[in-house]
Amino acid sequence: MDAPLRIVLVSFSADRFAALHETCARGGHAPVAYAYSRSLKPGTPTDPGSAKVVAEITDALPPDMDLILPGSAQGLAKSIAGHRADLLVVYGFSWKITAAVRKMTRLGALNIHPSLLPRYRGPAPLLHAIRNGDPDFGLTVHWMDEGFDTGPVLASQGGIPLAEEVTAAGLWQLTRPVLTRLLATALDRVVAGHPGEPQQEARASYAGPLGPDFGEVDWSDTAAAIHNQVRTHRFMGPGRGPVAEVDGVRIRLLRTSLTPAEGLRVRCADAPIWITESVPATEPAAP
Repeated sequence: MDAPLRIVLVSFSADRFAALHETCARGGHAPVAYAYSRSLKPGTPTDPGSAKVVAEITDALPPDMDLILPGSAQGLAKSIAGHRADLLVVYGFSWKITAAVRKMTRLGALNIHPSLLPRYRGPAPLLHAIRNGDPDFGLTVHWMDEGFDTGPVLASQGGIPLAEEVTAAGLWQLTRPVLTRLLATALDRVVAGHPGEPQQEARASYAGPLGPDFGEVDWSDTAAAIHNQVRTHRFMGPGRGPVAEVDGVRIRLLRTSLTPAEGLRVRCADAPIWITESVPATEPAAP
């Protein structure tokens, strides 16, 4: 192999950084810095909870590794330029990686996206997959370009199961071995000068943020749609659930069943659903 690639890793948790780092190092490449977005958008206040994540990342940080906590896209670009990086590898980052940032590397940026692109481009592919009742999801490694998740594909794999009870920990356990295989393949193709395969625009769909209406249950929807609405909220965090009116009382649905179960039975458009766990709607969802 030619000289190892100098890679800046961009991600959102200590275990994700570790998986990316190990995969790059196993391929003979040299991670030179980590970057973590401490705010949802550039130039905005630090998000609550990010201090805990930063502490976890720094606790696991290799001794010779720099951690970049940018406040702006310009600051991120300057930091990357200072590390003389060949490549960015991005897996979960709140900000759009601009052309100015990508140009600070020799080759550009790879993104790891949790869907089989071009399906579910955008920031919330897993939420849309659960909402739609998909039995599984995929992972794609692609070159970044000016669009959102539109760049040429270097490696992809589908068939990662979505359980009835979807949890972040369970998904990561299933995703990590797929991620390491796909990233290793993608890095080999980068070294070989592979431009990637263009995405099929006719098959593209967009997975944007779920709108406010997703927080309200419409009993004229199908039972499966409402059940998946509840599953999606539960995946988003403890205590979350859509609000419904039952017998004139507004409640927050935390868990439902499509088969007979202990709880309140409600008729939907096509079939009944059983509410097995709920709280008064006046009680706010957990942050």
